[in-house]
Amino acid sequence: MQDPNRGGKPSKVEGVKLKSEYLKLPLLDESRNDLDHFTEEAITLLKFHGSYQQDHRDLRTQLKREGKDKAFSMMVRVRIPGGKLTAAQHLACDELARTVGNDSLRITTRQEYQLHGVMKEDLATTIQRINATLLSTLAACGDVERNVLSCPAPLRDGVRDAMQVDTDRFASHFAPRSASYFDLWLDGEKVESSLLPTAGPALIPTAGDDAVEPIYGPSYLPRKFKTAFSLPEDNCTDVYANDLGYLAVVENGVLVGYDVLVGGGLGTTPSADKTFPALSKPLCFVTREQILAIGEAIIKVYRDFGNRSDRKRARLKYVIHDWGMPAFRAKVEEYIGRPLDDPRGVQVTGVEDHLGWHEQGDGKLFLGIPIENGRLKDVGAHRVLSGLQTFFTKYGTDARLTCSQSILLINLEPAWKADIEALLVEYGIAQVEKVSMVRRWSMACPALPTCGLAVTEAERALPTIMDRLEIELEKLGLTEERFTVRMTGCPNGCARPYNSDIGLVGRSAVKNADGTPGPGTYTIFLAGSTLGGRLNVEYKDYVPFDQVVPELVPIFARFKDERHSGEGFGDFCHRVGVEAPVETI
Repeated sequence: MQDPNRGGKPSKVEGVKLKSEYLKLPLLDESRNDLDHFTEEAITLLKFHGSYQQDHRDLRTQLKREGKDKAFSMMVRVRIPGGKLTAAQHLACDELARTVGNDSLRITTRQEYQLHGVMKEDLATTIQRINATLLSTLAACGDVERNVLSCPAPLRDGVRDAMQVDTDRFASHFAPRSASYFDLWLDGEKVESSLLPTAGPALIPTAGDDAVEPIYGPSYLPRKFKTAFSLPEDNCTDVYANDLGYLAVVENGVLVGYDVLVGGGLGTTPSADKTFPALSKPLCFVTREQILAIGEAIIKVYRDFGNRSDRKRARLKYVIHDWGMPAFRAKVEEYIGRPLDDPRGVQVTGVEDHLGWHEQGDGKLFLGIPIENGRLKDVGAHRVLSGLQTFFTKYGTDARLTCSQSILLINLEPAWKADIEALLVEYGIAQVEKVSMVRRWSMACPALPTCGLAVTEAERALPTIMDRLEIELEKLGLTEERFTVRMTGCPNGCARPYNSDIGLVGRSAVKNADGTPGPGTYTIFLAGSTLGGRLNVEYKDYVPFDQVVPELVPIFARFKDERHSGEGFGDFCHRVGVEAPVETI
């Protein structure tokens, strides 16, 4: 077994983390100065505190002509394990969106809210107000455990409630333990919240442990780390796309433990063959009582052996790829101090988006509302942000955010149903019955104008793609077909395009006549799985935006004519093969 760091010089980011005194310097001074932006080193640390510095890229060219600096602002991400929200928490985020943000909230693919357009001078106040609601921004970004996913459906079957308990335990245990977050933003005071890190030492003492951060150490992890809890019959958290997955094992209606999956991650760099998307694979079985211990062992192996020289190749999936699963399992057993139990072999058989009206099992209802690309905002007659503000103010019930960027309104009395439906109509909020199947199962990352990594449009472009697809699918009689379409503005995979039925990944930029970014070209990927358990393959590269739908139409036509009974679109493409042009499939 070879140490992937051997002979490699630590990256610049590793140096910034190590000399930061546990994520504090130089961020402490810069958070208090009068500048409207942070320096590069501070930006690196800012991510651990839940924020990215961005600029309005539509304005770059004009500002440059005028000799002005970029239009800087902050994206603030709210960490919400399992997407679990109270009405008061939603209303607090809504108020922040209106007072310090850009009048919108965005539901992420990891069950969080994002605020965009926050000025640096408002950052501290924003974080303080989020923490006052018993939410947090700590570890929503950065080289640590990110927001932990769990099935958001409030079905009172005992299993999902138990899974949410495990999700909360896991999220708390793996939150960073340094006091820097509280010193920087909260005047050194910790609020009582289940999102705060568990006090005390690590469960599994190892030679690499640190007094302040016993799990992460002073350099934290080589890169980000993502964990999801999921159910075999409902893989709504896309468990295979995570570094660490807990796939439920249920016996006689009781959650007894999990098959542990490792090594998922969808980010890649097309110009670097050493990078690739990967899906997680089974490692072992654990009981509910063992989830923290196995999580520590896996994360510590990654901490000690992940690549700290090349950030493009620093995710857990590359450790497992380079070592092989047997060697990785042996190292985890060494860290945990016992042989691992073999996985039970549970398989994903279904996935739900939980949209529409459903019974919870306790006499109450929940309603899943589709939110196109997760953006809560008011545009013309479609006043989603205001409609939800009215709902939560009036009814005061809880909510859940989903990994498909939608929101569930939960604990609803059946007697309220007609009034709630009338409220949705009043504010122009679409119910799922009014949304086409292709749009219902689509999602996009924010991309332009805020994301600094985007090379093309995604959130602003996907609705047009959906409009055109709806027309073509109607012609072919395929409007009721269920398949996933996911679009990103770059290859990093934030909207999980690489295991979807159809993935559209930004490839190169195109500028409009005024110098602003326009829809560019995309790589089309096909033959993934709605269930999330199969990577798709590249079909065509550098496809201009206006040609994306025309390129897909012939494949849909063949699917209609040649599919097997009950065969889904991704499965059809996988069976016939799509690496070749459609004429020779």
